[in-house]
Parts: sequence; C-alpha cells; structure tokens
Amino acid sequence: MKNIILIIFCSLVMTSAGLPEFNKTSNVANLEGVWELEHQFMYENNEVSDTIFNPNGYRQIKMFSKGKVMWTRFDPADGNEWFGYGSYTVKDNTLEEFLEYASDPMMKIIDTTEVFRFELQISKDHFRQIDLNKDGTFCHSENYKRIE
Repeated sequence: MKNIILIIFCSLVMTSAGLPEFNKTSNVANLEGVWELEHQFMYENNEVSDTIFNPNGYRQIKMFSKGKVMWTRFDPADGNEWFGYGSYTVKDNTLEEFLEYASDPMMKIIDTTEVFRFELQISKDHFRQIDLNKDGTFCHSENYKRIE
C-alpha cells in the first residue's frame, strides 16, 4: 500500500514539475522584460489540441517596457522582415497591443487590425497570449519564456 501511495505521489510531482504556474491576477509590471517564444498551442474546445515547436533557426523576441512593446521575428524559411513597435495595456487579464509602426508585411496586417487583443496568462518566468475566436473560445496561443 505504501508503494502505491509513493508511486502516485511521485507521478503527481513529476507531471507538475517544470510547468509554469499561471496566475489570474497579472499586471503590467509582471510583463515588463524580454521574452522569447518557446512554442505555440492550437486549441479545440478550450483545450490544447496541438503544440507547434519553433523550426530550426526560428526566433521571436518580445520586449515590454513602461507601456511600450517591441517584437521581432527571424524565420530562415521566410525572406520577409517581421517586427513591430507600439504601446500596450494589461487590464483584467487582457493584453492589448496597439502597433504604431512595423515591417512592411506586418503593416498590411495592421491596416486591417487596429488592436491586437489577447487573453493573458502569466507566471514569474512565462507568459501565454491567447487568441480568442469570435465566440470567445481559445483558438491559438504564443507561449513565451523570460530571457531578461
């Protein structure tokens, strides 16, 4: 009996080890810093259905400081430059980014999207920005780790 309890306890510890504990009370100060994209999630019925890992050489960095956001992406398979700069707010676990200028391909997206709005889940060293469908369910997320 003791062995069964020990096995169950060890299993629980191992499944939760290394996973960030996201809180529901995020604020701007928690988000300030430099972050690198670890991977992305695709969702079905608000549950993760697939994980998309960064291809070899792909990097995406986001920086948040004093209400400003800047991001850049390098994809060796894509000859386009990808970057953006603007302001951001965090309120009620919602991250809103208002890009002021960006690379040419991103400017085409900005022309059709005034505000980029995400559900924000954040821990000390990780954050997740989640895109919502029109019906309010999770669609896709970018998952970042703090690098500074």
